[in-house]
Amino acid sequence: MSRHIKTAIGVVLTAIMLFPVYWMINVSFTRDTDMRADPPHLFPVDGTLEGYRAVLHQQMPYLGTSLLIGLGTVVLTVAISAPAGFSLAKLRPRGGSVLSFVLLIAQMIPAIIMAMGFYAIYLKAGVLNSAAGLILADSTIAVPFGVLIFTAFMSGIPPELTNAALIDGASTWRTFVSVVLPVSRNAVVTVSLFAFLWAWSDFVFATTLDGGGAHQPITLGIYHYIGNNNQQWNAIMATAVVASIPATLLLIAAQRYVAAGVTAGAVKD
Repeated sequence: MSRHIKTAIGVVLTAIMLFPVYWMINVSFTRDTDMRADPPHLFPVDGTLEGYRAVLHQQMPYLGTSLLIGLGTVVLTVAISAPAGFSLAKLRPRGGSVLSFVLLIAQMIPAIIMAMGFYAIYLKAGVLNSAAGLILADSTIAVPFGVLIFTAFMSGIPPELTNAALIDGASTWRTFVSVVLPVSRNAVVTVSLFAFLWAWSDFVFATTLDGGGAHQPITLGIYHYIGNNNQQWNAIMATAVVASIPATLLLIAAQRYVAAGVTAGAVKD
């Protein structure tokens, strides 16, 4: 198969995969009266900005809450998973392999089951409908992944670096903070990005643990547009477009760090 044919196939497959994104943008500019046009308009004929006006007037508080939850999840995830990964990679605690296996299994637990458990705990603790509760819940999804990524990355750090710091009198914690963490930038970016994206796109925890809160994330803001007798599709899609921008920018900015962080430890010399 020639290179040109492979390129053409790649372009076609990419266009197919990106078509839902284009359709989301198209619908965000489409008037409500044109939603059920037959055949549907492939371009926003007589387009409108009503959906984006709704975003500016109604959805900004939801976006702010999602940003707060996303950043809080990133901080908590890195604060827990980075030291844990360092311990498993360099300190080799007893039962470390079992813990790694448990962390792998933890990622297979359905989110709805975890949400039900959190609901019972939060109800007794009085932290339902709070941003702090969502940050903690979202971190439980991100931390196991973060520990595995940090463990794989830090296992590839030459032991000469850590041994030199210990010989110079640095404590284990100082070695981690001053030596290991700075050279683990790719892993930090990778874990931070995935933690933010999980928190930003979460709906299960949000609707279960913060369904009646005063400050709700953007996923619930979009959900509020959907009713029994009314679906504001241009507002829904406009909100989805705006909500996709931060994630898209982060992916573009961090893609090379993510590629290096995810593949760390996969190949041994």
